[in-house]
Amino acid sequence: MTEEPYRWLEAVANRRDYVREQLKGGSPVFAASLPDGILLLGVGSGQSKVFEIFDRHAMAGLGHPADIEKIRQAALDAAHMEAFTRAPEDVSLRRLVSFGLSGQLKTNFEQIFSAPFLIELLLAELGIDPSKDLFFRLHFDGSFQTHFGGAYVCASQMDTESAAQKWLTETIKGKTDRKQVAQIFLEVWWMLMHGKSFTTSTPNESERESGWRADLNEKSVEIGWLDRKTSRLIRYESLTAEQLGL
Repeated sequence: MTEEPYRWLEAVANRRDYVREQLKGGSPVFAASLPDGILLLGVGSGQSKVFEIFDRHAMAGLGHPADIEKIRQAALDAAHMEAFTRAPEDVSLRRLVSFGLSGQLKTNFEQIFSAPFLIELLLAELGIDPSKDLFFRLHFDGSFQTHFGGAYVCASQMDTESAAQKWLTETIKGKTDRKQVAQIFLEVWWMLMHGKSFTTSTPNESERESGWRADLNEKSVEIGWLDRKTSRLIRYESLTAEQLGL
């Protein structure tokens, strides 16, 4: 009996390694807080990666399409229940993640006789100004980090995500145009997918642009926009690469 806790810990550790291995090579997603709203972007091969959740909330993710859809549906259900029992303006991303999605992912991950969710997620809530924009980086095991404002990467491997995040933060400084920001997202996407370094021998701007343009030939770009300036209650809008002039 005394060995059971150790067996469980070993099983959980093996489960974590398994999920990370399955997520390797997943196409990363991005989000950034801009003066006029929040821009989200993902590159896929047919499966959706960027979604509306509620009036001023959105989500982008990588992983197994069925698992992403399950969590998206859970987020939708929780948001609509919150709006029904309270009020639509009371729907909070903090509550959706802290008291809903995070617990569901943690419970699923620790039940070692059921299949784990193969996902990594980035969630956004539009604020009254960029400094009030809220972002959650939610992991397959239910753990999460909270951020206000800025630009964020959600990738399959934490070490490369950290390096990409630092490079993106520096590169995006002072950029407010949606097209410019989307192009930088695509540069980071290309560098991550090809294992390029973000610290030494980083490809120059021309090489980065030609790289992502060549790679997009057989893929689709998904763009979500949470509009801060609109008078509509629903702030989310789906955009195409052509609309941004990419």
